[in-house]
Parts: sequence; structure tokens; C-alpha cells
Amino acid sequence: MITSRAFSGKHYAVLGLARSGLAVVDALLASGAQVTAWDRQDNARDQVAGRATLADPLDIDLRMVDAVIVSPGVPLNRHPIAQKARDAGVPLIGDIELFAQARADLPSHRVVGITGTNGKSTTTALLHHLFDHAGVPVRMGGNIGLPVMGEKPLEPNAQGAGVYVLELSSYQIDLTRTLACDGAALTNITPDHLDRYDGFAGYAASKARLFAMQRAGQFAVFGCADPETCAVQQAEAARRPEGRAVCAAAGPWADMQCQWPSLQGPHNLQNAVIAIAMAREMGLSDGQIANGLASFRGLPHRMERIAEHDGILYINDSKATNPASTAPALAAFPPDPDKRIHWICGGLPKSDNLDECAAAFGNVAAAYTIGDAGALFARLLEPVMPVQRCEMLFEAVNRAHAAAKPGDVILFSPACASFDQFRDYEVRGDTFRAIVESMTGGVENAPGFVGRSPA
Repeated sequence: MITSRAFSGKHYAVLGLARSGLAVVDALLASGAQVTAWDRQDNARDQVAGRATLADPLDIDLRMVDAVIVSPGVPLNRHPIAQKARDAGVPLIGDIELFAQARADLPSHRVVGITGTNGKSTTTALLHHLFDHAGVPVRMGGNIGLPVMGEKPLEPNAQGAGVYVLELSSYQIDLTRTLACDGAALTNITPDHLDRYDGFAGYAASKARLFAMQRAGQFAVFGCADPETCAVQQAEAARRPEGRAVCAAAGPWADMQCQWPSLQGPHNLQNAVIAIAMAREMGLSDGQIANGLASFRGLPHRMERIAEHDGILYINDSKATNPASTAPALAAFPPDPDKRIHWICGGLPKSDNLDECAAAFGNVAAAYTIGDAGALFARLLEPVMPVQRCEMLFEAVNRAHAAAKPGDVILFSPACASFDQFRDYEVRGDTFRAIVESMTGGVENAPGFVGRSPA
């Protein structure tokens, strides 16, 4: 785990004891800090009982603590801990800020932070893979993988200093004050999580804070495909030397995309060129990058090629929880009479339209609508394509399977949240995989097939 002399002798309150909270408690105690911890769940509290003082931060005098460390899942705009901490003059931080404060005690290293509404997980995993494939010591954490405070510190090797690659949600950035990333990336900004912010502008401002924490000479790269991302890039370019806040450009790399089976579609080209720009900045050669791109296996539930059976390709894109993230999935397969898309969509809608997907409707042979959004999506799509109203996922997969022919693609890209029928997008994607397995008699490896997601 990551420890620091900076924590020794201090007193911290920790609210939320999921994976990151438990890692924080362990790291603080190992660093010689006093910890008061709390979680609503009895079993979570049991994991720190006897090591930390158990008390709800709302019930103690916060003036006695040096900081309150909260889970990113705590809604700061509604939870009373935010006002109580302000009244006590105590900083409200998260595990990423704790990591930032521990950096001075870590072996020589660099930190890359990646944020954005869509694509940040793929970009983070890809950059981690590029470093790992090139032999550079690397850890992946933040909003993906293991909690960063629970990771073993990186040691430099012959390839250079280690790199911590962190996926950062807006919630995590809100709880971070001093993380000056050696490299930072913004994939895009589209409306999301607006229940936590004062409108879309507030959400965009949260993303921009990652770059405001950087020093002017540090590197930043941006997707630059939407006005909000462009605005952040322009503001950062104005305060930095030339070439330190750049828009990612595909250039000749676009001609190589066909060699990256797990990075198809315009969205993944953008993810890739952001990772390429960052990898170059961190010292990788174009040859190392090209080899890493070709061997990248992708992430579960994100354009995941789970099977190819009787010439039909099955793709699990359950992570596409809004139309903006489904649009590039549809665009990944241009109109082709020998490769038609059977699109399974629906769930708990985040908007009342599919306008962001409209440009790719010509790529779709038929749509199969499910869930709470089923009737709405059917009404929107019936004027422009054949639609089958299915309600349940099993029925939709069964009908698409029956209609598809060799060369076709069955694409599960819901453009909706999962909570009408599933606990989360991962369970939804695993259910899709299980249905496909039952219909095909087992999954055959497809290009980019990554197997089951970890439990």
C-alpha cells in the first residue's frame, strides 16, 4: 500500500468503507495516523473495527480532525457532511487527493490523469497497456482497477520511472485539490450526472479542474470534438507554452486503425490518438506504441467482441448508457450490404430522443427495443428502420439471432442506463453474454475477445 510521513500523527475521518475507503483506512493507519471511520453497512464497519474508531463524522466535532475523506459516491450537493465540513473549516477530500499528498514520499514516478464523459476507461486501460507492453513500470487506478492507495508503490527500472495511470471521474476530481498530473487528458464532455451539479456548465467546470491543478509546463491533450472540451483546451492553451495543451489529431494513425481489432469506430480512434499523444509525451517510441495498439484486448462491456458464430459477430457494448456513447458504436460499421447491424437498445432512458445516433441510422438493418425506453425508442425509430418491440433482453437477442445472416453484427448498445431491469451495466452485459452463449453453444474467440469480466 502507499504510505506517507505526511499523514503521521494526524487525525482523519473516513466516510464510506467500500474498496477505496478501506484502502484509505489501511494506508493511514500504516502511516501512523489516527482514523475515525464510518459506513452505513454493518459488515463494512466490521472490517475496520478494533483498528479505527467507529463514529459517524456527522456525530463528532470535525474541528478535531485534519480532513474528512469521503467516497466519491457521496453526493456533495445533498449530503450534510459537506456543509458540516465547511462550517468546521475542515477540508473534504478523497483518496486521489490523499495520493497526491503522498507523492513526495514515493520513488521517482509520473502521474497521468484521464477524465471525460465517455471513453476514459478505454483510454486509461489502453495507455496502461502501452506502458506495460513497452516494459515501463505502471499502475492503473482511480475509477478503474484497484484503489490507488492500496497499490504497491512503483519502483523505476531500466525503462525509466514508473507511471500511475488514473481514470478520474468528476466526483473524484471534486474531492481533489493538489494533484498536478505530469500528463492529463480529456476525452469529451457531454451531459451526464447533472443531478450532482448546477447544470451542464457545473459538470464541465468539474472536468476542467483536473487541468487547472496542473502547472503551466505540464502536458495536456484533449479530444476537441465537442464545444465544451474545446473551451477547456483553449483556456489551458492560453496559460501554457505552445504545445503543452493540444488537440489530439489522428493523422497517419487513422490508416492503421484496421490493425487494432479492439479499437474500432470513430470513438475508439479518438481514444487511441489521445493515448498515443500521451505515450509519446512520456517517452514511448512510435514502434512501441504501434505494437501495443495491435495487441490491446479491450475492456468488458465496451465494444467487446464476445463471439463469432456462423459468421455472425456479437458485440457487448452495455457500457453505452446514453445516446452519445451509442452513436460511435453504430458508426463503427459503415453501410455494407454484407455487414448489417441488428441493434438491441433500450433500458432506463436518460433523454427523450436519439438525435446523437441519427447520423448512423443508415447502418442499421433492424432495431430491437427493450426496457422502459422500449416504446419511446420504437416510436422514434420506426419511421427510419424496421423495429421489433421486445421488452426483455432475451427476446431481443433471440429475434436478432433468428434474423441475422453470415456477415451481420448483433450489437447490444443500449443508449440507456440499466436500472430498470439490471443492477448495473456490468450485470446487463454479462446477461447478454450468457444469452449469446446459450444460443450459440459456447463463445468462439472473436478478434479482440477478452473473455469474462472479473467478478
